[in-house]
Amino acid sequence: MVQDRIRQLEEEIADLKARWPAHSVRPSMLQQLEELEEALEKAKQVKAESA
Repeated sequence: MVQDRIRQLEEEIADLKARWPAHSVRPSMLQQLEELEEALEKAKQVKAESA
């Protein structure tokens, strides 16, 4: 279950980065990336603790 969440978050991050403009990144995109990366780190910590 945690592994599925990790995979989902990684896909969302990859999708966001694929839409990332070369210049003038919108603040909302930066915020979304930060939130996704934080959620990914938390999911990885949960996985490590349950191992």
